[in-house]
Amino acid sequence: MMSSVSISDGQGWLQVGELVLAFVLSSLIGLERQLRGKSAGLRTQAIVGTASALFLLVSKYGFMNVLGDQVVLDPSRVAAQIVSGLGFLGAGLILTRRGRVSGLTTAASVWETAAIGMAAAAGLWVLALVVTALHFLVVYGFTALTHRLPGSRDSQIQIEVVYEDGRGLLREVLPRLTSGGWTVSRVESHGASRGTAALTVELNGPSDDGRLVDVLTRIDGVRSVQILAEDDRE
Repeated sequence: MMSSVSISDGQGWLQVGELVLAFVLSSLIGLERQLRGKSAGLRTQAIVGTASALFLLVSKYGFMNVLGDQVVLDPSRVAAQIVSGLGFLGAGLILTRRGRVSGLTTAASVWETAAIGMAAAAGLWVLALVVTALHFLVVYGFTALTHRLPGSRDSQIQIEVVYEDGRGLLREVLPRLTSGGWTVSRVESHGASRGTAALTVELNGPSDDGRLVDVLTRIDGVRSVQILAEDDRE
């Protein structure tokens, strides 16, 4: 029973609180990615952060019963393996298409979420909170700053819009894009499922793709908007 479990064996309320903190902070980062239409959204980030916290707690407390004069334990080894393992997951999120690299920020956010989960599980909750706050500063504050720097460029984005078929929504979707400052370089239409159709659009323009997703989802009849590929800033 939970009431009979002591904190010293790694299954007390302190460790539960550390896991919950890792879950909450990683979910906040995942929510940001989800709202901006990025890959590795709410579920992925929450799982990565919580699992990383659990790995670290297992490293700290999971082998206490085998310790002795002839057995020693290095808890940092599991933490190091988390960092290495997340490298493979991040590599799967990075795409190269037509000479452009995309997904770097998404991959970095997964790595960051793992670090936040590890910090929370290690009892470094202040550091976990600070890094979570810094994440939002980077994503929102630095994005606005880079738009104002000399030499900043427009981004190239590929999106998929799923909409209700037979309502003539193409006549509304494309003008919304061009009126928002984006230039359409390629359009491809294909079926999605019963009653819906999908439109794949390649755009050049402002890198505020959060506003782009918001503009399209406000159209009555648009079911979903997904960012398929983007430049190396995201």
